[in-house]
Amino acid sequence: MHARDADLFRHVSTEKAGIYRAVLDCFAAAKRAFRLHLRPDDLLREARWPGTPPSAEELAQALDQLVAWGNLRSQADTARVSTLEDFYRRRLLYRLTAGGEAVEAGLAAFAEALARKGELQTVALDDILARLTTLQLLSADTEPDAPKVHEALRDLVHVFEGLARHAEAFMADLARTLELQRAELDAVMGFKTRLIDYLERFIRELVERSGRIAAALEALEPSVETLLGLAAAREAGDAAPDDASGQQAALAQKLAAWAERWSGFRLWFLSDGRSPAQAELLRAAARSAIPRLLSAVSALNERRAGRSDRSADFRRLALWFAQARDTAEAHRLWRAAFGLSPARHLALAVPADVPASTPWGAAPPLAIHPRLREQGQLPTRGGPPLIRDRSQARALMAAQMAEQAAQLAQARERLTSAGITHLSQIGVLDADAFRLFLNLLGEALSAQTHPDQPIERSSADGLLRVRLIPLANGREAVIETELGRFAGRDHLVEITAV
Repeated sequence: MHARDADLFRHVSTEKAGIYRAVLDCFAAAKRAFRLHLRPDDLLREARWPGTPPSAEELAQALDQLVAWGNLRSQADTARVSTLEDFYRRRLLYRLTAGGEAVEAGLAAFAEALARKGELQTVALDDILARLTTLQLLSADTEPDAPKVHEALRDLVHVFEGLARHAEAFMADLARTLELQRAELDAVMGFKTRLIDYLERFIRELVERSGRIAAALEALEPSVETLLGLAAAREAGDAAPDDASGQQAALAQKLAAWAERWSGFRLWFLSDGRSPAQAELLRAAARSAIPRLLSAVSALNERRAGRSDRSADFRRLALWFAQARDTAEAHRLWRAAFGLSPARHLALAVPADVPASTPWGAAPPLAIHPRLREQGQLPTRGGPPLIRDRSQARALMAAQMAEQAAQLAQARERLTSAGITHLSQIGVLDADAFRLFLNLLGEALSAQTHPDQPIERSSADGLLRVRLIPLANGREAVIETELGRFAGRDHLVEITAV
């Protein structure tokens, strides 16, 4: 930003900032009403002054200063000139400059962003589902209508960006809103009821809509490249005229931008196999807010029931100290509050010639055992306890761990040696290999959002990776194991070591 551009913002922090803002707010309102110019008497009549309206001279000085900074432009007002004296008299019209309009737009956006409250938009979920349904209908055509595809994708991105932005702002505000320990109980209870109802309704809608949106995304997957290509080609057609290579670069840039938007949108509702979908994380965050709110209400109930509140007690004690009449009264309050009395009840070796009325500062020092200082109790009399020999237990534990590690390694070798095979052809599994296989299968199937979706997932320890491809319905796989027979839908399975 150049120094001249920075002058456009100087009116915000000067001594007469209230007058300058009132003037520019009036010009911004006139701009919205399609009024091109304003006169000083119009400003005196229409502006919302922070206090007493300025005089004509003060307003003229403020307008001249805004013209010098570049926010306003002035020109001679010859419309109301009727005599020669009027022609030579100072009459000016004022209007916003391009820089002044930009500053007003920026300040308005800044104020709107600060005042914006986050919200969980269930309506946006319906709009997203409607746009995806439109794209499904358009993709079914032999030659999809490019303008309609572009409009549907553009509306989808706009609605989705609003949903993501408002959800992020809501969860950030919610973390601050739940700090309710100092609020009134009645207000907290009312807010608690409204917030829980709000979160439960959103979670219910999110669960229902997310499944339908994920199914629509899966259905659109074969034709999404074609739809994104139509939207990118339509936008690239509006690019500035250039040679063939420039046109291809513009098309590639637009296509990459649409692919990035679609990828982010897809990850919101579908897992990529490495992390859960963002909608699942949002639902988990919303659900976790409910017990946090209930714990805040429980803390208020406990405080109301009469349990001690350490911070409130110290604040009250500080008030009593501030109201003490003299130093002696403050010392008495100190002794009563913090128990500064003789410590003979601790059964310490206090010299017999020291009376109980001896002040702490004048008494001889006492040797305090470290255990009494740290743990509040004296050591037991007698010798220290004997150290137990745990070498045999450690050797037994090491042998058991080595045996388990060998069994687990053998199970991994058994599963990874099969390569790509059918579940029905995996052969007989011993107990260790079968337990490991069940863990891998459970982790993979838990990330599957559709029964026919191929899935690839790493094990919890990161040592194995399993890839499952569902086969046609009706094919059943039976695996013989030492623990019994395991049956289910047949899949192509590949287990590899990472």
